[in-house]
Order: sequence, then C-alpha cells, then structure tokens
Amino acid sequence: MVISSAFKFNLFLIITSCATSYGDSAITTTCTAIHQQNSPTAKCNYVKTNPGCDPKGYINYLQIFYCNFSQFPQLGFVLFLLWLVVLFYILSNTASEYFCPAVEHLSKTLNLSPAIAGTTLLPLGNGSTDVFSSIIAFTGTTDGGDIGLNSILGGAIFVSTVVVGVLSLLITYHRKIVTVDKPNFIRDVVFLLFTLSNLLIIITVGKITIWASLLFVSTYIIYILLVCYMHFHTTKTQKKIIDPNDDDYQTTTAPLLGSYDEENLTHPAEKLVIYEEQVQKRCIVTFFSVINTPISLPRRLTIPVITKERWSKPFLVISVALAPLMVALIWNTQEGKLGLKSSLMTYFIVGSIGIALATCTFAFTSSTRPPQKCLVLWYALGFLMSVTWTYLTADELVALLESLGNIIGMSPSIIGLTILAWGNSIGDLTANVAMAMYGGADGTQIAMSGCYAGPLFNVLVGLGFSFTFVSWSNYPVSFVIPEDPNLCETIGFLMIGLLWALVILPKRGMQLDHTLGGGLLVIYLCFLCIKLARAVGLLGDSSSNL
Repeated sequence: MVISSAFKFNLFLIITSCATSYGDSAITTTCTAIHQQNSPTAKCNYVKTNPGCDPKGYINYLQIFYCNFSQFPQLGFVLFLLWLVVLFYILSNTASEYFCPAVEHLSKTLNLSPAIAGTTLLPLGNGSTDVFSSIIAFTGTTDGGDIGLNSILGGAIFVSTVVVGVLSLLITYHRKIVTVDKPNFIRDVVFLLFTLSNLLIIITVGKITIWASLLFVSTYIIYILLVCYMHFHTTKTQKKIIDPNDDDYQTTTAPLLGSYDEENLTHPAEKLVIYEEQVQKRCIVTFFSVINTPISLPRRLTIPVITKERWSKPFLVISVALAPLMVALIWNTQEGKLGLKSSLMTYFIVGSIGIALATCTFAFTSSTRPPQKCLVLWYALGFLMSVTWTYLTADELVALLESLGNIIGMSPSIIGLTILAWGNSIGDLTANVAMAMYGGADGTQIAMSGCYAGPLFNVLVGLGFSFTFVSWSNYPVSFVIPEDPNLCETIGFLMIGLLWALVILPKRGMQLDHTLGGGLLVIYLCFLCIKLARAVGLLGDSSSNL
C-alpha cells in the first residue's frame, strides 16, 4: 500500500493546488454570454478570447463546437454525446475490470473480513467515479461546487429509490421471498439520515470551515467502527448458537447462473438453431471487440493485471514500464493549471525507473502463471493506475458536461442531478440487480446494503473530501457553499425515500415487495418531474437554473 499512499498524497497536492485557484476563478469572466452573440463568427471569437471559456479538461469542447462545427452544430452535438457515452463507459469499465478486482484481491491478501471490506474497499470501488467527479467539480470552476453537490445527491437518491425499487419489484415479480437483515438495514438508513441532516445544516449555514469538514468526513470512521463491532458481535453469537455437527448446518453451493447441462436437456432438433445463434453471437462479440480495442488497449498497456484469467506477461511488462511515464505525463498536463514544471530530466528519471521495473518483471515472472510473491505491491500498483484512469476520465467528463451545459444553456445543478448522477449510478443498478437475482438471499442482502452504504460513502467521503480540499485552500476563511435553493428540496426527497423504506420494511417483516418498490419509484418520479419542470420554467422561478 506504499505506492497507493504516495499517489494519494501526490493527488492531494494536485487537487489542493487546483483549489488554491478556486477563489481566483470566481472573479473571472464566465462563458454564459455566448448565447448573446449574433453570428457563428462572433461566437467563435468570443470563445477564443474570453478566459471563462477556457477548457477545464484536456479538450477545448467549446472551441470545437463553435469554431470547427459552426456550420454543422447538430453534427458537433451528436459527436459530443457519443464521446459522453464513451467517457461513461470508460468510467464504469475501469471500475469493473480493473479497480474492483484490485480492491477484491487486496482485501483477500490483507485478510479483511467481508463486512469490513464491504464498508471500506468495495464502496471505494463502486463510488470512486462519484467521489472523483465531486472532487474535480468542486476544485475546477465556480459552478463546479453546484455540479458536485447535485451529482452526489442525485446519485444517492437514484440508488436509494430507483435501484431499491427495481430490486423490490423484480423480486416480487419472480415470487421470491427475501428477508433483509433488520439491524444492518436500520443502521445504514439511520446513519444516512443523520449524515443528510448534517449536510442540510451546512447548506443552511452557507459556509464550512476546515474543522467542520474534517468532522464531517470523520463520521464515516464512526460508521466503520460500528460495522466492525456489529460484525464481530454477530460472529461471536453465531459461534455459540450454530453446531457444526448439525445436519442443517451442512449446505451445498451451486453456481449463481445454474448448474444444469443444457446441451443434454435440449431437443436434437433445436441444436442447429442454438448453434446458429452462437455463431451470430461470436460475430457480434468480435465486432464489438474490434471497436473496443482503441478504448481498452491504452488501459491494458498501463494498468498491471496479475489475475489468472487475464494473465499475460508481455502486457504486464509493458504496463510496468509505461505506468510511471503516464503519471509523469499527467503531472506535466497540470503545468498550465498549477504552474508546475517538468523537465527532460524528470522524464529521463521516470523512464529509467519504468525500464528497471520492466526488466525485473521480465526476469522474475513466469510466462505461464502470474506472480505468487509481493502480491500486495502488485495489487496496489493496479489499484494506483486504475485510480489514475478514473481521475483522468472523471476530469474530462466534468469538463464535457460543463461545456454541454454552456451549449444548451442548462443549469449545472440539472446536469448534476440527471446526466452525471445517472451515468455514475448505472453500474450500481446493473451490479445490484444481478447480485439480487442470481445471488440468493445473501446476494439480495449484499445488494441492499450497497444501496445505502454506497450513497453514505459518496456523501461522507466524496463531499467530505471536497469540502476539506476547498476549505483548506481558503483557510482561515470559510468556504462558501454554492447558493442553490433547490439543494434542500433534493435532500428532502432523499430523506422521504429513506423514511419510506424505514417504515414499510419493518411493517412487511423486512420482506421486499411491490409496496416498497412502487412507493420508492413514485417518490423519484415526483422528484424528477419537479426538477425538470422548474428547469424549463413551468414551476417557480427558473432564473437561477437557466
């Protein structure tokens, strides 16, 4: 974990340096007057000369749209939407293919119990996109804090209402009887309600100090300690109650997706149709693999992977050589934003380190099986580089969303509540539904815990670290929370959804059913309709939103 800690410290320096310029950006000219320009040429000149239109990421989207696609704006908008999909895919795919496996193997190597790992490493993997998006949004622009707050809260209300609602309705549809563990459920919901109450106080006050930020983040430590205590207490109690010699104690396990030999059960006349379908599927998979290569190959060449299923010594050697160079290049890209300077000597040193690591990897690893020693360092390096890619992608994603907001005139808060929140929560929806449907009662319990522990992690860690970074940069002056009167409304709907689950589940014997799921979906639809109606001016004063 030494490598991971060093990277976090460097990342901390980068983000706090970005936050140092936050106050300066507050007084610069914004790019909102772009729609007041009458001609495409005027808009292009405005984007080029106005400092408020400078790119916040690595690509100048506004200049591309208003200058390169001034005659074909529809084409430019479509290309931006496609690029938005690609960025969301890279975020989710990096988390599933690289980050989460590294977290899982780290927890096994460090002998962490499932309860402890489930409240520390796993939420970190599932919520990494939300956390990085929030931090980058807060430390990027004057509207970034608004996007960061609404993206975290929008993701939390989506997961706690839509995901839980879909889980409940699917379980009811399949006529499954699943009972949720009551103590763990009440603990997670009550802690989330307590956290939202504290956040509501912070928003009402309108500012936060560095000490209040640290206190807000430390709430997650208290939560973890409580989880550990309940886990060890439950384990101790079960050891006293369960008799290993009891026949009922002996259980058998089956694959999550079934264990039937479908080929032998299939009628011979249907085998030809199945074979043709398999051929078509192979062609489709091959086609998408070719398209996916430009997206997956750069990550494969820079993120070390030592799992047995994906083992490749050439890829490992190349990734170890390129990983330090990639970190140095990222550091160099911050030069314009942070005043950092990288010399040729820096690249020479970093390149030498990469070559040395690659040489050692080539000499001391087998071509047929992954390394068996120093696993913590290998997994930590994979963790480090997956975090690096997450940081890069989240940075570009926030920049693209802000540019799209300027192009269509949408409020940053609406962007955070819809596009950014949905994109960061799609992975939670698919993963939790799969776990609940194919993992049995235990899988449903894990999925339900993730629906509340995940948002709790995002709010406390994502917003907590964001508050800490910007408060530290403004110290001793308090950081002023972006004014958005609708934030309290969002928190109110989120708390209503939590209270609905807290009341309905115990009354239903902790069984998931259509009453719980339907009520949660109705709450989210009401929330979304009110937000969109206010955004387009149909409800209340929309001047603050457009």
